[in-house]
This record gives sequence, C-alpha cells and structure tokens, in this order.
Amino acid sequence: MSVVIVMADANLRITEIFYSLQGEAKTIGLPTVFVRLTGCPLRCNYCDSEYAFHGGERLSLSHVLAEVAKFNPRYICVTGGEPLAQPSCLPLLSLLCDEGYAVSLETSGAMDVTAVDQRVSVVMDLKTPSCGEVGKNLYSNIACLGDKDQIKFVLATRDDYEWAKFKLDEYQLSTRVGEVLFSPVHGVLAERDLADWIIDDNLPVRFQIQLHKLLWGDKPGV
Repeated sequence: MSVVIVMADANLRITEIFYSLQGEAKTIGLPTVFVRLTGCPLRCNYCDSEYAFHGGERLSLSHVLAEVAKFNPRYICVTGGEPLAQPSCLPLLSLLCDEGYAVSLETSGAMDVTAVDQRVSVVMDLKTPSCGEVGKNLYSNIACLGDKDQIKFVLATRDDYEWAKFKLDEYQLSTRVGEVLFSPVHGVLAERDLADWIIDDNLPVRFQIQLHKLLWGDKPGV
C-alpha cells in the first residue's frame, strides 16, 4: 500500500487533459480522455504537437487521476510530446489500468517500452526517413510488442512508403502486432495517393487519417 501512495504523490508535467473522440489507431471514433504530457527529445519535422514541447503544469499522479475520473471515461490515451521521456509516466499508466480503464500509450520508436505495464496498448510510431529522426528508432522495442499493440508509420513521401514496406517485411510486423497503421502527413501526402499505393500492393496494413483534424481542424485540445 505504501508503494502506491508514493507513486500517487509523484508528479508529471502535463500540457492538457481533455475529452474527445479518438482520431487514430484501432479505437478511432471512441470517446477518450487524452492526457498529454509535456516534453519530447525528438524534433520530427511533421510534428503536430510542438506546443507540448515546453511549458505545461506540474501535477501529482493523484491529481491527474482525479481529473480523468471527472469524465467517467472508458478509454484513456496517454500521449505527448513523448510520454516516456518522463519517468513518472510508467506509474501513471499502471494506476490508470488499476482503475479499470482501457489505456493506450502513444510513443515514438525511440523510447524503451520494456517497463510499460503489460495491460497497456502501445501505439508505437516508427520514425520514417523524411521526418529527420529515423536514426533514433529503437528496433529492439518490436520484440516487446504483441497482439494488443500497434505500430504506426507516418508517411510524407513515396520514399517513406517504400521504407515502411521494407520494415513491414523485415520485422514481419503484420503477424507480430495487432495492427500496422499507415498514415499520411496531414496536408503533405495526399490521402488518395497513399490509399492507392496500399491497395495496389495489397499490404496487410490499416490506412488511417486523423479523424479529429477532419472534424475540428489542426488545433490543440480536440
């Protein structure tokens, strides 16, 4: 019991906590509470959450749990920035699972996921060549993933697509994880082009676009 109390009194720097529809991944369209942590060691050139790099408010884990509970949610998404850049993200994930929520973690392919609670659905974003951070991918993470997890490729160019196809085959991703997601960079790669490439190559992946941007635009808190 004392260990849980200590964890609950730890703290995190939080950019925002909000309730919306999940715009991506296998729970797309489901009402979800988003807990966006502040800070990220990467600087992907297509990043759509640069506002989370700095600032934020330092909150205890117990405060975060109380804020989440106000929405009476079923689904929780812990995102960033890069959530795993803050060590207290790990106990937060476990505490959320203890509360009975279905918890997902949006993380880059650059952070070690071995200590993530096994009840969490990891959505891991493998960085593609055009983003400028492909050298940061920690491919050893792939062995830690399973049926409940997902790997996402955010694609800006045809070269990104060909690279992602190679990784899909190299690591046999479609049989290793529950979903492989191919997503176009919003406003850069035409959605129709990516859809056509996937169909032409008969890839075992899920095409996705960011639903929240279609509904509310490219802005925080949605």
